[in-house]
Amino acid sequence: MKAPPRLQSLVEEGLIDTVVRQLMSGKEAMVYVVRCGDDTRCAKIYKEANNRSFRQAVDYTENRRVKNSRQARAMAKGTKFGREAQEAAWQSAEVDALYRLAGAGVRVPQPYNFHDGVLLMELVTDAHGDAAPRLNDVTFTSEQARQHHATLVGEVVRMLCAGVVHGDLSEFNILLGHEEGLNDGDEGMEVPVIIDLPQAVDAAGNNHASRMLLRDVANLRDFFGQFAPELRATQYGPEIWSLYQAGLLSNDTVLTGRFTPSRADVDLSSVMREIDDARDEEAARRLRMATAS
Repeated sequence: MKAPPRLQSLVEEGLIDTVVRQLMSGKEAMVYVVRCGDDTRCAKIYKEANNRSFRQAVDYTENRRVKNSRQARAMAKGTKFGREAQEAAWQSAEVDALYRLAGAGVRVPQPYNFHDGVLLMELVTDAHGDAAPRLNDVTFTSEQARQHHATLVGEVVRMLCAGVVHGDLSEFNILLGHEEGLNDGDEGMEVPVIIDLPQAVDAAGNNHASRMLLRDVANLRDFFGQFAPELRATQYGPEIWSLYQAGLLSNDTVLTGRFTPSRADVDLSSVMREIDDARDEEAARRLRMATAS
């Protein structure tokens, strides 16, 4: 097919040879199957902010940093340049998260390049070489549901240990890919692959990270609980976050799926001091911005 205008520059740069077909059009991007030499990959074209149904909610963009101080000031003021900078930061967030998570051993699509608002990455496929289905399009046995749920809870832990919370994890942004066996004759296995990460947040730097992680894990529980009802009684989310906060979480941590909330009294005075400190810090930040401008 003819290359869409947004992919033309990648063709001219030699990053893409041909565009095979459109794979999907989602709330934040359009994805195309492309050929790069002998490899088949996919190209994700991010939609402009005014054409996306998923907005850059403050919960997700909180504490995202940009190195350029001029960009930071413009983003805070909401100028046209600032909106453009914010859009670029939003798009690069997924690229950064993919490289970070792939390096940590999380099963995500392998990123290859990011050029002119287009992310070139691995095409995740099924056993027949076709584009892998999303979990919501697959029916599982109870045994398969328990297996994939355990795998994905482990991936959430691995992501958190790498300092990342997905923030929008559900059956709609997990693919069921196929990986070949290590030895000749092995049939290989189905492996969940986590996708769609532009809304990923820094676990340590975002005040909403705990709530997002709990929601991510609850989404996994509710989906797989349709096929293995016993999963509905698990509490992996609170258990994972509690261990993380205590500095006791690692990729090898054995989880139980059980959690007992602390009965300790809340130190209200400490909470109020933190609120006052945060208010003072915000006032000081706004004063510095006003002075700098």
